[in-house]
Amino acid sequence: MKFLAIDTSRADVRTEFIAGMSTFLAMLYIVPVNAAIMSQAGMPFDALITATALMTIIATIGNGLWANTPVAMSVGMGLNAYFTFGLVKGKGIPWQTGLGIVFLSGILYIIISITPLRRWMIETIPMDLKRAVSAGIGAFIAFIGLKQMGLIVRSDATFVTLGDLHNPEVLLGILSLVLAVIFMVRRVKAAFILAILITTITAWLTGAADLPRSFLSMPAPVTSIAMEMDVPSALSLSLFPVLLTFLVTDIFDTMGTLTGVGLRAHLFQEGHSVPLQKTIEADAAATFLSGIMGVTSTTSFIESAAGVEAGGRTGLTAIFTGLLFIFTIFMLPFFKAIPNAAIYPVLVVVGALMFSEISRIDFSDKATTLAAFFMIMMMPLSYSITNGLMIGSLVFVAAHLAQGTPGKIEKAVWIFAATGVLLLFIL
Repeated sequence: MKFLAIDTSRADVRTEFIAGMSTFLAMLYIVPVNAAIMSQAGMPFDALITATALMTIIATIGNGLWANTPVAMSVGMGLNAYFTFGLVKGKGIPWQTGLGIVFLSGILYIIISITPLRRWMIETIPMDLKRAVSAGIGAFIAFIGLKQMGLIVRSDATFVTLGDLHNPEVLLGILSLVLAVIFMVRRVKAAFILAILITTITAWLTGAADLPRSFLSMPAPVTSIAMEMDVPSALSLSLFPVLLTFLVTDIFDTMGTLTGVGLRAHLFQEGHSVPLQKTIEADAAATFLSGIMGVTSTTSFIESAAGVEAGGRTGLTAIFTGLLFIFTIFMLPFFKAIPNAAIYPVLVVVGALMFSEISRIDFSDKATTLAAFFMIMMMPLSYSITNGLMIGSLVFVAAHLAQGTPGKIEKAVWIFAATGVLLLFIL
């Protein structure tokens, strides 16, 4: 039997529903977490809750119908933190311009996803550098999480130091962090949302946060952020590397996630299979819509693995996940009552998971070792994914030239390095 494009003869509907529920619980945290992060950029929290939920619904159901894969999509962790703390707060770029960058990256992503550029971009950038990018972003967002928790604070003597462990808010953050780690280690599917929920209840009971008068309400409108992207300002030459960072990071994140989920579910038996291609296309279309909706780039979520482990194999899993996210649109009062101390530890744990990619880097080559080191270190230390990517590429090129092996420098890395020279030293 066919449900639109989905062959339900291959799917046990009950199993697919349970799988969809598993994915929903595993990634429910993204709605309050993304709103908390992006609201720091001066955007309205209420509208961000609705926009994040809507993009998750549209992207996830869209992927289920178009690609027929059990992959859920939502606003990507990492780029949302970079958008807020690296661009808006770090460089003073208006959030409207930032959304313009997201919008443009979505257009480029669509072009790349339906042309041979996708294969060229994926295959010409060394895998070890891709892993270094992931590890660097992990270190970057973990640093942001620790800073927002108050566990790491500013120091005039040493730049940063350990925060006040007697502060009740810091202790709440530590509680949330410990719970998230325990639940992750114990492989609890709803690890993040459970850690947030328990910490929030603790805050309510101790008076550290106010108990909401209600838990449900009508959805907040998104008119204050939707269609607010400033595309002309985003076309500035100085913002080109930022645009490139959003594009490259989204593609790498998606490919890494799809590789992991696909291997487990036996979805992509060939390197360039139709399901893989269609899932990438759905991801690209969702990123394009993200800028219009008023949030940062949408990407495939590794939490989709929870649904796969529960038996999800078709797009029905994604459709059920998307439908369940409809409930989150009405949960604004509950989300607003969650203290930041319960939310930001999630960034730390997600960062740690991304940082684990460092274990797969081949450190036998000195050029790769040096490039990976600078790429990973410079992202948190310069508070910029863009700087880390460009500096790491420069080191990679310089090291290979010094070794007398210029033939090992792929064209894409030359482009990143040349961009780095232009923007870091000339403009």
